[in-house]
Amino acid sequence: MWPTLISRAKKGGINVIQTYVFWNIHEPVKGQFDFEGRYDLVAFIKEIQSQGLYVSLRIGPFIESEWKYGGFPFWLREVPGIVFRTDNEPFKYHMKRYASNIVNMMKTRGLYASQGGPIILTQIENEYQNIKSAFSDGSRRYVNWAAEMAVGLKTGVPWMMCKQDDVPGPVINACNGMRCGETFVGPNSPNKPALWTENWTSFLQTYGTEPLIRSSENIAFNVALFISAKKGSFVNYYMYHGGTNFGRVASSYVITGYYDHAPLDEYGMIQQPMWGHLRELHAVITLCSDILLHGTYKKLNFGGFQKGYIFQHTSAKCVAFIVNNDKKKNAVVLFNNRSYELPKESISILPDCKNVIFNTAKVTAQHTKRLSTVERYLSGRRDWEGFMDEISNNDKKSFSANVLSDQMNATKDETDYFWYSISYESTKNSSEQYTLNVVSHAHVVHAFVNNIYIGNSYYRDLDTKATIFEKKLHLKHGRNDISLLNVMVGSPDSGAHLERISTGIRRVRIKNSNNEVKDVSNHLWGYKVGLLGENLKIYSEEGLRKVVWEGVDYHSTDLPLMWYKTTFKTPKGNNPVVLNLTSMGKGEVWVNGESIGRYWVSFKTPRGRPSQSLYHVPSSFMKPSRNLLVIFEEMGGNPRHISIETVSVTTVCGSVSDSHPPSLFTHRYEPTVRLQCRNGENISAIKFASYGTPIGNCNNYTVGNCHFSESKHIVEKKCLGRRNCSIDVLAEQFTTDPCPGFSKSLLVSAQCN
Repeated sequence: MWPTLISRAKKGGINVIQTYVFWNIHEPVKGQFDFEGRYDLVAFIKEIQSQGLYVSLRIGPFIESEWKYGGFPFWLREVPGIVFRTDNEPFKYHMKRYASNIVNMMKTRGLYASQGGPIILTQIENEYQNIKSAFSDGSRRYVNWAAEMAVGLKTGVPWMMCKQDDVPGPVINACNGMRCGETFVGPNSPNKPALWTENWTSFLQTYGTEPLIRSSENIAFNVALFISAKKGSFVNYYMYHGGTNFGRVASSYVITGYYDHAPLDEYGMIQQPMWGHLRELHAVITLCSDILLHGTYKKLNFGGFQKGYIFQHTSAKCVAFIVNNDKKKNAVVLFNNRSYELPKESISILPDCKNVIFNTAKVTAQHTKRLSTVERYLSGRRDWEGFMDEISNNDKKSFSANVLSDQMNATKDETDYFWYSISYESTKNSSEQYTLNVVSHAHVVHAFVNNIYIGNSYYRDLDTKATIFEKKLHLKHGRNDISLLNVMVGSPDSGAHLERISTGIRRVRIKNSNNEVKDVSNHLWGYKVGLLGENLKIYSEEGLRKVVWEGVDYHSTDLPLMWYKTTFKTPKGNNPVVLNLTSMGKGEVWVNGESIGRYWVSFKTPRGRPSQSLYHVPSSFMKPSRNLLVIFEEMGGNPRHISIETVSVTTVCGSVSDSHPPSLFTHRYEPTVRLQCRNGENISAIKFASYGTPIGNCNNYTVGNCHFSESKHIVEKKCLGRRNCSIDVLAEQFTTDPCPGFSKSLLVSAQCN
């Protein structure tokens, strides 16, 4: 996917690709490095270079990034005496060793700009200011050491630290957030540039929550404000393309689809109008870049929420940013003896200090709507076979201890699953009722008594400090096997003292009907790491033969700890392929042995829907015909309602008024609706068209009081059967002015097939 993603970013006006370097995937075992396949960092950078773009390399090695353990390899916490991210010799030794390895790899390939390569910026550490108070004086010594160590690697290009306002020496302090034009304190030295390392195009989404949708207008406003108010020279979008958290790389509760609402969506498709609106902004900034870099700078205060930022290079070269920061009202500003009307919360850019050619609140880019189409339901009686994973008890334990063991230390974060089992002797008769109470620092607890599932409990949000499981149950006379499956949904990715993070069960109590409570936390517990199916790798062609699979019918679904397998054909065409898992509960999915990530569709948002129901299957994971699909269902779901679907942009929509700014390059007013389908598709229908005063926007529209009745007919003549078309918003285009003397708009929604 790399070449296509980079190309689409470049077409969107991006000239730098920024990437983290992930320590835990590149050095999963101490001293054993992996830079092969999709972990080939050099190949990625060379692909960027081949397309004429630059690279910002964020080495970290702590990255956070909603990535498990913040990018640290698990073996690091087992180094004797180590304390992460402070003035600690064992940590500094391994941090320097890793950072030096990455830098030397880049130097050897000649990839730094000082060598003629594409890397123009490097980052050491990441958002350290968030935790520095936990380390007192050690934090200042550590930051100074990290800066000195990085500069000493002699890359020949600048180093930066984000969210570290007092970074020393030549290392540049940078801003992260959504409003760095307002919140950034600025460079801590006059000879340092203003850098925005992460302009969040959306925000991380966790299971059980709705996505945060940030508008194109708001992003553009804040970029223009940073460049003008802070004299910003670098803005990186986090994320411009988010992608998919394959396997178990996502941190605690973070969904598998990552930043799907970015300019390039999870599947790498262009998302409009964000991509197009930012592309227009990037074109304006590029047009003005020489003046922005070399001009003298002054601020104007027009009163209230209105300000101006002027860059004057010579008497003939001038760029103005006129800002209306009023979030409720439009404003009129007098500048250079001209009157300028600014929509609420907007910035007008005047590349000659006279004519407005871009306003952040006026979107001329087309809108698109994405749709998934069912290619096949996997509902046939013979489609699926199942295997129930074994329930671990004291007869099937791997080790035992008279204490509740820590889950992370036992699993090394190589699995989400850890079994606790105990044999409890009941001297009461079979009618005696007990209450089982479990306190766990894992995310989910499943409970079994005598191999019978009695229920589960889980965090409702990440602010929850512990999972509490409590259930009434009947115990038989004599031995009772109590099995508790502790489950992590990703490991933590941030915070001080990650090396101390522990998970697992903290307390287990059993109460009888007389309210007599017995704490069994320090009794003899049996333990087992992972699931049988995981350990046998039954999600692969080789591993699936190690167990007996049975046919699946309606009577054997909706059970916990079930593995399901089937095959499917690769859909025709080039559209992204997804699995619709709405009928499932919680678990993980593999296609041809490749994990496409965790799912948890049964954890609904406050609006009663899954945070994510479609799961991406990259084309490179699939074979030309038969594909093996294996699912581990943890809570109970019905695989016979799963469908294979393809994702495409089916609707394109444009809206523009005759009062929009002029064209970027001609400076003439050319209000035009431009529609374009993807390669291989044409406009097959005009769903809506109105020239006049249409009400609403591309998401919800209707005709207004002023409407030319032949609008749809004229647009159909221009657009049907074509991949792209343009319709000028001019009265002569429509033969009749439906409401003379009034400003008019054209809104068109079209179907692509």
